[in-house]
Order: sequence, then C-alpha cells, then structure tokens
Amino acid sequence: MKVLVTGATGFIGNYVVGELLRRRLSIIANSRFRRNELDFPWLERVDYVQADLSEKKGDWFSFFKKPEMLIHLAWEGLPNYNESFHLERNLPNNCYFLQNIIEKGLEKVVITGTCFEYGMQRGVLAESLEVKPDNPYALAKDSLRKYLEKLQKQINFDLKWIRLFYMYGNGQNSNSILSQLETALEREEKVFNMSGGEQLRDYLPVEKVAEYIVRISIQDKISGIINCCSGKPISIRQLVENYLEKRQKNIRLNLCYYPYPDHEPMAFWGDDTKLRTILCEAESK
Repeated sequence: MKVLVTGATGFIGNYVVGELLRRRLSIIANSRFRRNELDFPWLERVDYVQADLSEKKGDWFSFFKKPEMLIHLAWEGLPNYNESFHLERNLPNNCYFLQNIIEKGLEKVVITGTCFEYGMQRGVLAESLEVKPDNPYALAKDSLRKYLEKLQKQINFDLKWIRLFYMYGNGQNSNSILSQLETALEREEKVFNMSGGEQLRDYLPVEKVAEYIVRISIQDKISGIINCCSGKPISIRQLVENYLEKRQKNIRLNLCYYPYPDHEPMAFWGDDTKLRTILCEAESK
C-alpha cells in the first residue's frame, strides 16, 4: 500500500513514518519546509515531497503520485489553540486540499482530530458524545470533520477521524510539562514550579500514539470517529512523579505555583472501547 503522510516531519509524523516503515509500507512523506537526512534519517527510505498544502493546485492526487491512503497530520500554528487563524486560514485551506485530493481519486482518508472537540465536558469522553468545541483550534477541526462527512454524501471515500488526547516523548514542544521538567533537570534546578497537579488527563507515549494511528489506519472494520487514548486517567502530579522515578531524578515540586488552566475541565479522559476493538481484531488475525 502506498501511504501519503502529511506533516511527516512533525512531532507525531516522525513517529508515524517510523511505524509505517516498520510495517514495510510504501511512504510518500510530505512537509511544508525542506528537510534533509541529518534531521530525519528515514528520508532516504521514503519518497519525500516538499509542498505547501495551502497552495491551490489543480490535482493534488496526481501531484502526490496517486496514493492509496492519506494520513493527514499537517496543521499549522500549534500549540496556539486560541488563535483565529485556525478558522480563518487552516480550515479553508484544509477543506480545499482534502476535497481536491478526494475528488481526484483518493479513497482512504485518515485525519487526526483533537480531544478538545469535546469542549469543557468532564469525565470519560466517548465518541458518541455531542461535541462542544470552545476554542478556535477545536472549532476548526470539528468544522473540517463535518465538512468531510457532508462530502461523503457526494463522493464515496472512507474517513477515519482519530481524536488525539495527550502524549509525551522526544521531540515534543518545549512548552509541554514534561519538556519543561526535563529542561529543569538538565539545568540542575532544585525546584520545579507547577500547578497543584490534581487535574486528570489521558496520556500516552508518542510511540504508542503512532502505533495506534497506523493500526487504526490500515484496518477496514471500523471507520468514523475513534479516540486515540489510554482510557485511564492520570493526575498531572502523578505523571511528573512517574517521569522522575523512571529517570531516577529528584527535584522539589513547587505545587500550586501556577493556577489551574481555565480553558480545560479539571478531569477528563477518553473512552477507548472502539480503539480496543480495533486492536483486538488485528491481534486475532
């Protein structure tokens, strides 16, 4: 199978490409800016195509050499979730690109959404819940999904919408809590400032996220919205303490230094029932 991966050199994309290569699939890797093998050694093992997806090409399907599947990870401007450009630029650009490549012949489409589509709802979040996005990024993603679902009524294509929860790993944005913690450890700081740490979230290592994205993508049993999550809530404080234990490091946690964020509910995590069904189906073969 020939798979096009957009955003291939991003945090998640880098790991997704590695997982696809491990499964010996043929890959067309795309990024907006030119990369070289010093940044990503796997570039020599894929068909790398640099392109800005905001361009209004006449036939994106032929431009990318007619892939059989698209794993669409590209999205500009993260992690600035509250910026208006998600709605003003990203949404229309993605609508054009995806409609164009589908109309020209693409039959299998996999796109990463976000747990923020659920909005301020608390507790366990299942795919069947009504979405209530309340920031521009989540609104744009949710609008894109609805746009593609309407397009499915006109064109026959398979759509898998993978809602990502939280993740961690090498290459993550420097503003993430574990990246900040690692920086503090490297600087041999004595204290790490954080919130009270009692908020509950759903975390996976990025390697596992990439594995799940690929396993969801290559199966044909379940489509539609699928949570990519652990299904198990963990407090931010426990996440930090587990990381320190694994790294065999010590630093004093200055709890309650920062207030709890007001753009997220205090406790939420994903329902992984659909995901587990997909994983069990694959393992039974």
